[in-house]
Parts: sequence; structure tokens; C-alpha cells
Amino acid sequence: MKNELSRRQFLQKSLGAGVALAFLKEFPELGAASAKKGMKLGLVTYLWGRDWDLPTLISNCETSGLLGVELRVQHAHKVEIDLTPAQRAEVKKRFADSPVTCVGYGANYEYHSPDPAQLKKNIDGTKEYIKLCKDIGATGIKVKPNYLPPEVPREKTIAQIAASLNECGKFAQDYGQLVRVEVHGNITQEIPNMKAIFDQVTEKNVKMCWNCNDQDLLPPGLEPNFNSVKKYFGDTVHVRELNIGDYPYQKLFDLFTGMKYSGWILLEARTNPPDRVAAMKEQLTVFNQMIENSRKNS
Repeated sequence: MKNELSRRQFLQKSLGAGVALAFLKEFPELGAASAKKGMKLGLVTYLWGRDWDLPTLISNCETSGLLGVELRVQHAHKVEIDLTPAQRAEVKKRFADSPVTCVGYGANYEYHSPDPAQLKKNIDGTKEYIKLCKDIGATGIKVKPNYLPPEVPREKTIAQIAASLNECGKFAQDYGQLVRVEVHGNITQEIPNMKAIFDQVTEKNVKMCWNCNDQDLLPPGLEPNFNSVKKYFGDTVHVRELNIGDYPYQKLFDLFTGMKYSGWILLEARTNPPDRVAAMKEQLTVFNQMIENSRKNS
């Protein structure tokens, strides 16, 4: 256990879990323990954690068994860039003293605006939260493309988004952080457009976060779309409730199992159950069954 913890701490403090993907090719023994564990279910605080302060959030994650969390901006846990160095250290200590991993931060920064001032504001904001991620012991920031303005040639905006991600990625390298790019936004969430963006991304710590959108199922279908961009995946995936709706989660998990994915599956729930901790436990049960099914199918 002590050796496993030291490996985890080394990767988080030195590189970040996602950046470590390339590093582990040279030093595979450092990731052997975590790789054996496979996919892990965590929580995005989008709705189910929105009104929990940080101690409550950590406690509820511990109780539910969802032992990873992506924090969201302007939520009750109040992990924001206005925290002092001492407050940042306290956040880091709270996670370090618990079994819950602070996977990262979920920001709303986007890079499609044709207004240079607005674009700069988003890039500068991203950099400030990258510093925060390092200070609280996280391993990356989640950002997103969100739109392709119709008045601008599509290729120009795609190139601008990619260039912005490259700039943020270079900055994040100095802090040992990943830039996780959520498949998001009107038009941009279509997989061919995400692929076009990532075909121009040069920084290896900029990774794609699969987001389980209905657009994933557009022709030619889930598996071909998945395969077209899987080389860009990092260490996070966003899902909604696994037992609600028509999204083919079992097939998705089969695909992730097939590529030996061992990152975080983060629950970005949309419903409003009366007991969210009980609902988290239920989702973990469904998740574990789907993973077991995938192993049997592989």
C-alpha cells in the first residue's frame, strides 16, 4: 500500500495523472498499480455536488464510493482562484487526508470568439485556474470548445481553437497539468469537428474528454466515431446517469475496455434525486456491473 501511494503521489505532484501517460511508456513500473485497477467512477459536481461545501463533498464521495471528483466553478465548495496560498494548501490537505482524489477543475473557458479581447480573457483565465489546479493537488483543468460562429470560416475558428489549446497546454506543462477538452458545444461536439481541432493540437498534455453526447451516434455510428479520436483521449470521460436514457453505455464501456482504458469515468448527473448519496451508490453498482459485462465480452 505504501509503495502504491508513493507512486500515486509522485505522478500527481510531478506530472499529473494524464501527462504521466507518455511518461509511463518510459517508466511503466510507476503506473503498474493504477493500471491494474482499470476504470474508476468519480463525480463531476455539476448538479449533484453543486451545493455541498468541501468537507461535505469529500465525505459524500467517501460514503458513496465515488473516489474522484472534478470540481466546478461557482459551486458551494468555493474552490476558486481568489483562494489565498494558505487556503489552497488547506484544500490540498483535505484531499490528501482522504481517499478522494481531486481529479481536476471543470471550467467554462472557450476559445471560439472572433473578438481578440474576449479570446485573450478566456486564455488568461485558463492559465489562472491551471495554477490553482497545481496548488490544490489536482492534475488538470477541463475546458471546451463551444461554438463555431457562422460569420467566420469554419476552418479559421477550428485553427484558432487548436492554437489556443496549444498555448494553454504549453503553459500547463510548467505546472504538471493536463488540459482536458470536453467534447462540447453546438456543432463543435460533432466528432468530425473535434477531430479537426485535435488534428492541429501539438501539445501532448492536451487531451480529449469524451462527453457521451447524442452526436456521438451520428453516422457512421458510435464505434467508428470513437475509433477516429481515441488516440487523443486522456484520463477523463464524462457520463450521465448510466441507467437513464438511450445512450449505449454498455457498448461504450466495451470500447474503453477494449483499449485498456484506465482513467476516470466522471458522473455528470442531470437528475435531481431526493437522496444524492444513495443515487451515487446506485450509479456505482450499475457502473461495476457494466464493467464486469465488458470484461466478459472482451
